[in-house]
Amino acid sequence: MPIPVNNYSNALWNQYNSGRIPVIPDLKSRSPQEGDLLQGRDPVEIARILGDAGAPVLSVVTEPMHFGGTTELLQRIVRNTSLPVLRKDFINSSDQLRESVDLGASAVLLIASMLKKEQLFRLVEKAFKLGLEPLVETHNQAEINTMKDLQLSMIGINNRDIVNLEMDDGSVKTTEQLARLVNPGVLVLSESSISSPEEVERAIFAGAHAVLVGTAILQARDPAEMYRRLSIPRRTSL
Repeated sequence: MPIPVNNYSNALWNQYNSGRIPVIPDLKSRSPQEGDLLQGRDPVEIARILGDAGAPVLSVVTEPMHFGGTTELLQRIVRNTSLPVLRKDFINSSDQLRESVDLGASAVLLIASMLKKEQLFRLVEKAFKLGLEPLVETHNQAEINTMKDLQLSMIGINNRDIVNLEMDDGSVKTTEQLARLVNPGVLVLSESSISSPEEVERAIFAGAHAVLVGTAILQARDPAEMYRRLSIPRRTSL
């Protein structure tokens, strides 16, 4: 069955417009900086719990070498939840996009710093043709400026440097510096280095519409409680 394009960003917009900050749980087995994040727990069960806690969408890392991901995990989560799912991986080919469709993903991550401009533009076009919604990840002003020529529904700002496998500390300051540079009408996601309601609000007041959080949720004793702490009502002023 074809996947409706933009159902991922639409789910985020719906929650944002309802007055609650959308938080995207980023499900991954491990990170280069923090090591094992699951500690023997079933990620599919965690996905269900986070959906019940109010997550409008999910993110699943399938990159195996550095983050311990698998395509099988993505497929299991798609089959066992009703939420749109973003596939996060180092995607650089049309074959991986077609594979993402077969796995049931609604959206795919494309990392600007890891792709040549022409290659990135081709993959964005191909993703839309396949019914996938591309999330283009940026980390600096030059990358955001490049994206101004693309008709995108959403852009990610990674507060850490993915080229160095997010081993840097990073901070929401990156989002604060870049979010307002994105074309109007494009949904802006602030990714990584977010672990408190205060950091969530900083990202939103900087111009982001949603935040992606993995480690802080997965390391929490109660992931659902941590999720609810972060997904707070959207205020109009700090």
